[in-house]
Amino acid sequence: MPVLRIPTPLRPYTDGLSDVTVGGSDISEALTDLTNQFPTIKPHLFNEGGELRPFVNLFVGENNIKDLQGVNTPIKDGEKLMLIPSIAGGCHCESSRSNLLDFAGA
Repeated sequence: MPVLRIPTPLRPYTDGLSDVTVGGSDISEALTDLTNQFPTIKPHLFNEGGELRPFVNLFVGENNIKDLQGVNTPIKDGEKLMLIPSIAGGCHCESSRSNLLDFAGA
């Protein structure tokens, strides 16, 4: 069975597990199995329409499924899968820029 690596921020939803064995012949089936095992992880991976959230990156080996066949990407027994959530931050707003310029004495 494929093994799915869970990133640290999502481990509270998998009872702290860093690796979860999942069943399925493609990514969609593997994610269904994951969410059946750990239902509380589902809203962190899928939107209300049931689609994988855009900030969730899923890799089969070293390949992002977005570059393959998406959730229809086939997987094999023993395949290594990895979830990597995108991380963003910061503010690009004008008020922050002007506050920074004020602070810098500009």
